[in-house]
Amino acid sequence: MRLHFIAIGGSAMHNLALALHRKGDIVTGSDDEIFEPSKSRLMKEGILPPEEGWYPGRIHQGLDAVILGMHAKADNPELIRAKELGITVFSYPEYLYEQSKEKTRVVIGGSHGKTTITAMILHVLKALGIDCDYMVGAQLEGFDVMVKLTEKAPCMIIEGDEYLTSPIDPRPKFHLYRPDIALLSGVAWDHINVFPTFDHYVEQFTEFIRLISPGGTLVFCDQDPVLQKICRDGRNDLRRFPYGIPEYSIENGVTRLITPYGKYPLQLFGRHNLLNLNGARLVCLQLGVSDRPFYEAIQTFGGASKRLEMLVNEGTFTIYKDFAHAPSKVKATINAVREQYPERTLVACLELHTYSSLSESFLSHYAGAMDEADVAIVYFNPHAVQLKRLPPVTPQQISAGFDLPGLEVFSDSEKLKKRLSEFPKEEVVYLMMSSGNFDGMDLWEI
Repeated sequence: MRLHFIAIGGSAMHNLALALHRKGDIVTGSDDEIFEPSKSRLMKEGILPPEEGWYPGRIHQGLDAVILGMHAKADNPELIRAKELGITVFSYPEYLYEQSKEKTRVVIGGSHGKTTITAMILHVLKALGIDCDYMVGAQLEGFDVMVKLTEKAPCMIIEGDEYLTSPIDPRPKFHLYRPDIALLSGVAWDHINVFPTFDHYVEQFTEFIRLISPGGTLVFCDQDPVLQKICRDGRNDLRRFPYGIPEYSIENGVTRLITPYGKYPLQLFGRHNLLNLNGARLVCLQLGVSDRPFYEAIQTFGGASKRLEMLVNEGTFTIYKDFAHAPSKVKATINAVREQYPERTLVACLELHTYSSLSESFLSHYAGAMDEADVAIVYFNPHAVQLKRLPPVTPQQISAGFDLPGLEVFSDSEKLKKRLSEFPKEEVVYLMMSSGNFDGMDLWEI
């Protein structure tokens, strides 16, 4: 196949381009800006565009298809040219479906935990030598790309995002995958710029359930009240597998699963991660992996990138980085660290970076999210608010939304860095939470 990528530099897009190139397809692409690590990875494989920008001349009748990334706009000149020539245009999720429609499709959805659950499943399957294709939303240890596509793998594991498909297709991505085996981890309102009401957001998950293959399987967290309702209602043809938190203990700072086969020490911790693990176990069970080999394999799972990722651990001084940004994710992550380090000072720092988190109307949803921290800090960059074309947000509005006495709010990264460096370097654990990068702050320097 001859394939051209419009917006090839994106995290997901460049990984798909690499996967198809390795499969043997002829891949070209364009983008108006390509950052690291995408740039180096595309260059290494010989498919980096010769220059940045959009070039309609790269679109020609010899192409079998164009794959359109979310970064492009609806008036992209290459997209317009592809339409003029009648070339088939796929969105990223549409093409993943095309590549997997003859396979057993496993789709992991939910407002939180998608990447971790997908990563757990892939870790176990790899450890047990079970072949599969996949798409996951973070770089994983032991996997050199985030997308793998082959002719021979019998199944594909897909992280199913509820965000929009492409600039010309407003459907949520996970509506396009039509799973045979589906998992839903939880529903907590997010992406308010796209789903302006909670009911509208919930409907996307209800529709996802409707799109499961006839006679398919639905694994879901029964501790989520929204999932309890939408997963038990409706279709009678689905096999349903609810899950909760497995039995566990914390001994000498190590979380151990308590199973009929004995105790299994884990590298991960936190009740939310134990929920994720139990969901992954049930999915693996549908793929022929029984519990005992699952427990054996999951012991060596160290987590996905930026998901409670340990950056520093020196004596009693530890720094974790986490992708948490939505209120439910922030609360779950802080509670996990609090439970794991009950005797230490917990310094929790959250960057407000997403459209939802920087919207004044949404800030009240953070009430209670940071209550378990000894020191709670929120950082935001006023320039990020301007770029998202939102009304200005003030430290006072943030404090009111979080409703937490003693909350410290910063809008200057240098002042934040100075404040973080003031804490003693023993008997303390830092938790840095953001879907951004704290404006390039060097966490090692702290």
